[in-house]
Amino acid sequence: MALDLSGVRRVVEGLLDDELQLWRDADGAAGDDLDEATGELRPDGAAPVLVWEGLGAITRPGQLVGVPPFGGAVAALPAPTAYQALLPLSLPAVQVDDVVRVSRSVRDAQLTDRRFRVTDIGVGTYAVVRVVQLKAVT
Repeated sequence: MALDLSGVRRVVEGLLDDELQLWRDADGAAGDDLDEATGELRPDGAAPVLVWEGLGAITRPGQLVGVPPFGGAVAALPAPTAYQALLPLSLPAVQVDDVVRVSRSVRDAQLTDRRFRVTDIGVGTYAVVRVVQLKAVT
């Protein structure tokens, strides 16, 4: 007998309150070009395609307690640009290098208009929400 989590999914998706957009490069080649004369990164010219728009949540992964190195050992902490996106299961497949843009956030106004690049889609997919790893790009 399979466990029916549809009610839990509805409750969890009701907690997702950031308005997000999922963008993909039209030719599948994500990235920026370096202008060697100025040192600036510029979009590579590919026309991005809006894949999905809806409610999700951008969160920061829990950080470990910082401890001083002992005997040359170094503790690994999440990068200061590391974030996670909690997304509904109904959205189309997410790909590495897709860009998530925050249209509006009621929890953190500073997230509005920020962009994040998907770095890992294998973080986890639970029966109620999809979790992907992000890196801040703006």
